[in-house]
Amino acid sequence: MRAWPRVRVAFMLGALLMSLLIIAYWDNISRCDGGVLPPLYGSLCFDLINRTVGDPPPPQQPVRETPDPDAKPHATHLSVRQRKRTEEKDRDLKRGRRKGETLGEEARESGSVSAEVQKARKQRVADACSEMTSSEEFPAMKRNFSGIPVAELDHFIVDDKHRVIYCYVPKVACTNWKKVMMILSESLTSPSGKPYTDPKKMPTEIVHKESNYLSFDKFPYIYGSLSRHLMAVKLQTYTKFLFVRDPFVRLISAFRNKFEKPNQSFYRSFGAVMLHRYGNVSRLPDTVQEAFAAGLRPTFQQFITYLLDPRTERGRIFNEHWRQIYRLCHPCQVKYDFIGQLETLDTDAQQLLRLMKVDDLFRFPSAYGNHTVATWVSDWFKQIPMEARRKLYKLYEPDFKLFGYPKPDVLEE
Repeated sequence: MRAWPRVRVAFMLGALLMSLLIIAYWDNISRCDGGVLPPLYGSLCFDLINRTVGDPPPPQQPVRETPDPDAKPHATHLSVRQRKRTEEKDRDLKRGRRKGETLGEEARESGSVSAEVQKARKQRVADACSEMTSSEEFPAMKRNFSGIPVAELDHFIVDDKHRVIYCYVPKVACTNWKKVMMILSESLTSPSGKPYTDPKKMPTEIVHKESNYLSFDKFPYIYGSLSRHLMAVKLQTYTKFLFVRDPFVRLISAFRNKFEKPNQSFYRSFGAVMLHRYGNVSRLPDTVQEAFAAGLRPTFQQFITYLLDPRTERGRIFNEHWRQIYRLCHPCQVKYDFIGQLETLDTDAQQLLRLMKVDDLFRFPSAYGNHTVATWVSDWFKQIPMEARRKLYKLYEPDFKLFGYPKPDVLEE
C-alpha cells in the first residue's frame, strides 16, 4: 500500500511535465498558425519549423478539404492552399540548397581575379578578427553570435527563396541592394499586381520600410524560442554577403546626405543638438527649412565633434548612417561568403549575382555620379584638428583593418 502514494506522485509529475511541453510546443506552432505572422513570412513558418527540428518534409498527398487523420497534429490546421505552398517552398529550398553547394566550388574553379580578390578580402577579415579578439581593446569582438542582442541584428535581411542573407550598411549602395533582396523574395508587388522584377522601377520610398523585408530582429516575434536556432541554421547554409566602404568617405557621404540637405528628422534628432552644443545657438527654429533660411546648418567639424563627444552614445548606440560596420554586420561572428566594396561596386555586383545564379533575372543598377569619393577626404578634413582626426580614426579603426582600407593621409600631416 505504501507504493501507491509514490505512484500517484510520479503520475502527477509526469502529467505536469507533459502539459508544460504541450503548452510550449503549441505556443511556437500558434505563432505560425494563429494569425500572428504577416503574409510575407507565414507560408514559410510551418516548413521551416519541420525542417529545422529534424522532421521530414510533408509527404506529397492528394489535396483534400478534410483533415488527414494520419498527418501530424499541427499539419491538420493547414489549409489546402497552405499545404500546396509548403510543398512548393520545399522544392524551391531543395533547389536552393543544391545551388548553394555549388557556389563555393564555382568560385574556386573560375580562377578569375574576382575569386582571388574575394579570397584575399575574407582572409584579411579573419586575420584582423584574430588580432582584435585577442586584445582587450575591442570587447565587442569577443562575443559569440548567440551573445549579440537581437536588436543589433536588425541589418540582416533574409531571403528564404534563394537562401541569401544580406547585411546592409547605410551609405554603401544599400538602397539598391535592398531592392535586389525584395525582388528575389517577391515581397513587394507593383501597381500591376505582380512582383517587381526591375530595381530601377521600384520606388525608393518603400524600400526602407522595415515591414517590407524579413530581418533577424523580427525572428523572436515570428518563431519564438526557435528564433536563435533558425538564425544559426541559416547562417550555416545560406549565402551571406555585405558591401563596405572607406570609413572616412562614408562619414562624409552621411554628412552630405543628412545635414547639407533639408531633412527634418535628422535636424531634430541630431542637427539641432550639434548647433546647440557646439554652435552656441540657444534658440533654434522648429523646422529645418526655417533653420536653413536663417543660415543655421551643422558644419562638418561640428559633426565630427558630435561623434567624438562621450555624451553622444550615452544610453544608445550610433545612428546606423555613421555606426561602424563591425557593429552593424559583426564580421568576426559571421563568416561572410562574399565581401563587396563600393569602390568596385559594378564588378563586385556582377560577380555576386552570377554566383547567386540570379544574373539572368535583372541587372544591378550602375553606380551613380556625384557621389563622395576618397580624393575628397583631404579637403573635408582641412578644418578638423589633428587630435580630432586621430581620435576619429581610433573610433573607426576596426573597419579600416577589417576591410583593408589604408590609414588616411590626413593623419600624417
